[in-house]
Amino acid sequence: MQKRLFAASAAVLVSLSLGLAGCSSDSGSTAAVQGPGTSAQAPASPERVDATAFSEVVASPGVTIIDVRSPEEFAAGHIEGALNYNVQGPDFMSQVSSLDPTGTFAVYCQSGNRSQVAVAAMSEAGVNGIYELESGISGWQGAGQPVVQ
Repeated sequence: MQKRLFAASAAVLVSLSLGLAGCSSDSGSTAAVQGPGTSAQAPASPERVDATAFSEVVASPGVTIIDVRSPEEFAAGHIEGALNYNVQGPDFMSQVSSLDPTGTFAVYCQSGNRSQVAVAAMSEAGVNGIYELESGISGWQGAGQPVVQ
């Protein structure tokens, strides 16, 4: 009887502690992003984030911003400081292989589809410190964020 009571008590305590841990306001997806002027810490694996979190990432020192759209799309408007690595171009993988695998990267496309392909290829090449803009530059502009030409 005493063993059952102890086991039941232990189960209740574990459930309570798990429940309280799940109530944390920190979802973990953008916890490393601390705002403009602070350095964004590379996530252990790629993370898709919204325009607000992405704006904090690109404002952080040391982050490499990569636009994976075509050169024509890039020329029409891109996030300031972005490099153009066309995911559909023949040299995309050679560009990715030149990246520092320990770096922090902010990757985007037009709507969030091609960036998924790019991020998967980058991860396959050993580059994982990636924040991906889930809604692409369309969502970026929709959120009132600036682009340059």
